[in-house]
Amino acid sequence: MLWCGLPSVDAETRPGSRPLQGLSEVCIKNRLERALAGADGPLGAHCIHELWMRGEMSINIERAMERLWARAAASVPEWLPMRYIEWLPSLYEIALGFRSSGKGRSNIYLVLLDYQDRDGSYGVYVGMSKYSPAQRFDQHKAGIRAAGSVLKRGIEVLTGPTLHLQYIKRSEAARIEEELALALAGAGLLVKGGH
Repeated sequence: MLWCGLPSVDAETRPGSRPLQGLSEVCIKNRLERALAGADGPLGAHCIHELWMRGEMSINIERAMERLWARAAASVPEWLPMRYIEWLPSLYEIALGFRSSGKGRSNIYLVLLDYQDRDGSYGVYVGMSKYSPAQRFDQHKAGIRAAGSVLKRGIEVLTGPTLHLQYIKRSEAARIEEELALALAGAGLLVKGGH
């Protein structure tokens, strides 16, 4: 199997940085096989993520995720979604366009909403909280200050696109939450929240 050298990734490498972007598709697929053989969740997740960002066919992404979860579930980073979402590359592109100028205690988070029963698609909820995205999602699902859309249709937190928008100033978080929701809706996504 061809080994394509650097760069390396670990559990701390953020998906938005796309560390494998400079590699060929063959190299990425070889690295994915190596990650699967070694139960290396971070490397496998970055390989899948890069292929996804490049527009790899959905069936190939789904199969790769299934294989990775079967072989390396304990080390798969939380930012890798559990299911294929065709507009994930757009979500990253749009979210990465937002920045915060300072540290604080607020977090921007995204929740995947399931509208399969209505029109066969997914939507996204945009929120902000002093709690981590995972904690806030659990609160929504428990009915604690819950948005109806997340309570009824929320299926997972989409952590990766907003990793750079954690622990920011509240005033900036409020602005970014609203502007991000508008930008995502402007890109044609079904958006809830953002207020």
